Amino acid sequence: MDFEVRETHEEAATKESHTYGDYLKWPDEERWELIKGVPYDMSPAPSRTHQKISGELFRQLANYLTGKTCEVYAAPFDVRLPDQDEQDEEIITVVQPDLVVICDQKKLDERGCKGAPDLIVEILSPYTAGKDLKNKFDLYEEKGVQEYWLVDPTNQIVQVFTIEEGGTYGRPAIYDPTDQVKVGIFPDLVIDLPAVFGETGVDASV
Repeated sequence: MDFEVRETHEEAATKESHTYGDYLKWPDEERWELIKGVPYDMSPAPSRTHQKISGELFRQLANYLTGKTCEVYAAPFDVRLPDQDEQDEEIITVVQPDLVVICDQKKLDERGCKGAPDLIVEILSPYTAGKDLKNKFDLYEEKGVQEYWLVDPTNQIVQVFTIEEGGTYGRPAIYDPTDQVKVGIFPDLVIDLPAVFGETGVDASV
């Protein structure tokens, strides 16, 4: 595919916009996201460190959610974020967060999730950091994702953003690898960061 990965919505405004209908026609072996119609290449594949952190976070969330109505999914898992009530094929934003928690069962179908998840976790890498820190931050805030976690494997820091009155993210709560993180959407769930970061080391290619 010869899509050019573009970094800003301002640049995208002068170029052709793509839809979820286009996205569904792209080769299965290629991973892409669409943000406001702009395609972003998801390659290369995540590193071992990235996968280990994702796996441990998924394990803790999945163990807690066993028998509950909320569900957790790990990438690749499509999250379609419509602007209004457009048909699936006309949606111009579809993302694959590293982890998502969805409590509204009506948002789930065989294609993934349609609508904002309750919690999203993105694990930073040199290839995705700019998009996760800016494009996705703005997107998740706009769509009303209640809780957004940014996990930095290199510095072993977790930033947790939550929606405040007015529908914007406030200042993040910041945690280091010795901390326990209380999950805002589940008052009785605490994530153990020593287990998440334990023996992962520092991998510059995460």
